[in-house]
Amino acid sequence: MKHAHTGRPGFLLGFIDFFTAGLFFLIYMPTGLQAELESVLGHRLMPYWKAYLLGIPTLFIYPLIWMARISEELRHKALALGLPGPHTSWRHMVLWNLLGLPLMGPAVATHRFFRTLDAVERASDRGA
Repeated sequence: MKHAHTGRPGFLLGFIDFFTAGLFFLIYMPTGLQAELESVLGHRLMPYWKAYLLGIPTLFIYPLIWMARISEELRHKALALGLPGPHTSWRHMVLWNLLGLPLMGPAVATHRFFRTLDAVERASDRGA
């Protein structure tokens, strides 16, 4: 399956998501990103809106862990394809989102997430 490499501006998406407290991805995820992630990873994912709702009573830790798990799966996929790093990862997603909050850490983590996703899609389309 060919992927539409949109070359998303990950830092900008992370910046917007940071200032909307995750509400932006409630709108952005169903526009095709959820299906794209499922296609790349090879399995269904919990819809982001459910993770977001579970985040309300957990001080939004649940959606962070949800995204960190996907990040780690993307990292493993990138390594299996032999792609050069740096890649997103569970650790990168969690640390930048928690410790990097005053320094726009979520935008940094989201940028690397989308950079890794695009690289995996390109490699998969080439048949690597």
